[in-house]
Amino acid sequence: MYAISLGEDGAELRPLEPWHAEEFLAHLNRGREFIGQHIPFGANATDADSARELLQSYADKRAADAGGLHGLWLDGKLVGGVLFLHFDAERGTCEVGCWLEPAAAGRGLVTRAMRILIDWAVDERGIHRVEWQASTANEPSINVARRLGMSRDGVLRESYPHRGVRQDLAVWSVLAPEWRDARARAARDDH
Repeated sequence: MYAISLGEDGAELRPLEPWHAEEFLAHLNRGREFIGQHIPFGANATDADSARELLQSYADKRAADAGGLHGLWLDGKLVGGVLFLHFDAERGTCEVGCWLEPAAAGRGLVTRAMRILIDWAVDERGIHRVEWQASTANEPSINVARRLGMSRDGVLRESYPHRGVRQDLAVWSVLAPEWRDARARAARDDH
């Protein structure tokens, strides 16, 4: 398939497919506690079959033009991912998200990968609103939303239970014109 370089550090963005189930499970097992602090992603993937089932659900979403999953590899090792949780080209909206194992945190991988996903959604698919949701306790995730130039739309108080505690969910977004303007400013600043 394809691999998109995320910079000089050996990081790549690649499709994460059902045939990656064993590698995906090993990755989840390395980071399960860290990943699960704020999100339930991958919690039900406990063996190769359930990992394959989760990956297949996102392959099915991609085929239906309703979502998608991409892995983050660092020096050839799967260390996290970015995804379209929801994708609605007709309405021009999508929700993006991420997860990482501890060894990959703090390297800017999610921000770099997310720029590629958002560029594609806005430029190729005509998405107008890109949304990011995160527990208000998940500072690393909120910091990514900030680095991406998203605006905080509000907080959905106690909107979902996670590990027996109802979580407040911060909703962030960026609109296509804002994204394009920020990208143009960044390009000018680089020259």
